[in-house]
Amino acid sequence: MLCGSSPLRHCIFAATPMAEDRAPDVGSEADDDNTFTIHVSFRKQVYDYEFDHDAVVTELLDTLEESLDIPVQNQKIIVPGAPLVTWKTKNPQQPLSDWAGKKLMLIGSNLKTSMAVEAMCARVAKINAAKAAQRRKSKAPKKTRPSAESSQYTFTQVRPLNNLPRPEKSQMLLMRLKNDPGIKRTMAKHKFTVALLTEMEPLANTQSNHEGTSRILGLNRNKGEVIELRLRTDAHDGYRDYKVIRNTLCHELAHNVHSDHDRNFWDLCHQIEREVASADWKHGGQTLDETSVYHRNGAVEEEEEAHPDDHGGWEGGEFTLGGVRDDEAGMSRREILARAAMQRQKKDDQSEREADKGWRPCQRPRPNEEAE
Repeated sequence: MLCGSSPLRHCIFAATPMAEDRAPDVGSEADDDNTFTIHVSFRKQVYDYEFDHDAVVTELLDTLEESLDIPVQNQKIIVPGAPLVTWKTKNPQQPLSDWAGKKLMLIGSNLKTSMAVEAMCARVAKINAAKAAQRRKSKAPKKTRPSAESSQYTFTQVRPLNNLPRPEKSQMLLMRLKNDPGIKRTMAKHKFTVALLTEMEPLANTQSNHEGTSRILGLNRNKGEVIELRLRTDAHDGYRDYKVIRNTLCHELAHNVHSDHDRNFWDLCHQIEREVASADWKHGGQTLDETSVYHRNGAVEEEEEAHPDDHGGWEGGEFTLGGVRDDEAGMSRREILARAAMQRQKKDDQSEREADKGWRPCQRPRPNEEAE
């Protein structure tokens, strides 16, 4: 028996192997009128603790922590005929003598084991957190940065005519053309860069005579300095079909390379049109009928032209947004239209000679066809 030198109010007896038929030593519990013995089994060993007659439950818990290195909060004591005892017991000041002569069973982990378990739990939690973060990262949508080509080969500026009604709608339509997947792809492929994409003033580019009405649908100035597109109807009260406008843009992009409507021009123009159209299928787009329509004040009218008429590429001179050429200053509108008609006829005649197989609907019919 270890007694005398301990500052506690009890003595600890040496542990003895646990025996199922071992009976408490009744004599040891009455060795002294002022003390009693508590028997505690833990991991197949029995520990006998001697306490003063006025000891309470909390003293037993403190004693077990000191002797067996089991923190109080980890202790669970099974008492025959009584509820489970923990450090949160409802009656911590219960006299310990109530358990005298009873065999108690201790369940708990010592401090070293508890720390190892906590460390293991922390490692498991860290691993689980890392896996969860990896799953979230893999499911998160990837942010695609624009490639250097997509930012270089594009329309540097997009600008509507602010003096016409609803310029914000024209701006949206021009931006749609700029961001069209097929247009973006073909501009990157052919390394096209256009300084300004803008809209064309319809009335200034429309000619009417006894033969009918002629409309310019697009214009490319200085091979990519400016591309003008006819977005609106003649009366400014509606917009033309998107696919027709886009085909006009394909035509004008071909003028970035070839000014005249020769064989090389038409080959490139057809190639660009095919490239742009193929992107519609890849992005879930649908094709249109050959007949183009536009809406005006709720009505639907047939377009007179399904393809662009642009007189070829224009070169030289200064450019004013929505204005006229510098050498047309001071000329009346009739004179400007007449001059444009003469230039168009000259270009058409040249196209007939140089690209007999490259004829397109954007050019007026041959004279012999008109006769027919």
